[in-house]
Amino acid sequence: MSSHQRPDPYAVRRVYDPPAPADGTRVLVDRLWPRGISKERAAVDEWLKDIAPSKELRTWYHENRDGRYDAFAERYDTELAEPVRAELVQHVRKLARHGRVTLVTSVKEIERSHVPVLVRHLRGD
Repeated sequence: MSSHQRPDPYAVRRVYDPPAPADGTRVLVDRLWPRGISKERAAVDEWLKDIAPSKELRTWYHENRDGRYDAFAERYDTELAEPVRAELVQHVRKLARHGRVTLVTSVKEIERSHVPVLVRHLRGD
C-alpha cells in the first residue's frame, strides 16, 4: 500500500454490537430487519435491503449450506451486477469517498454470509 492510498473505507459489524464513533456511516445490508432490535439501538444511517441477496438465492443457500458457499458467492456477485444492486453498490462507494462506511448485518457467521462478497465487490477485488 503506497503512502498515498487511503485506509480501507469499509468495516463490518454485527447490528447487535453497540455502535462506535469510528463506524462512520452505518449501512444495514440485510434484506430483513434484525429480530429484537429497535431502530434506535441499531443506529443505522441507511437500510439498503435491496443490496442483499435475492430471496431465491438466500433460500437456495440456506436449504443446504454444505459446500455451497463458493457457488453462493458467485451467484451473489452476479446479482450485484444487476441494475438495482449495481446502483446501490455505486451509492455505497460514493458514501465511502467521504469517510468510513460500516456494513451492518445480523448474520451470526459473517465470513460465510453475503457480506464478504459485498465488501470484495465494493473494493473492486
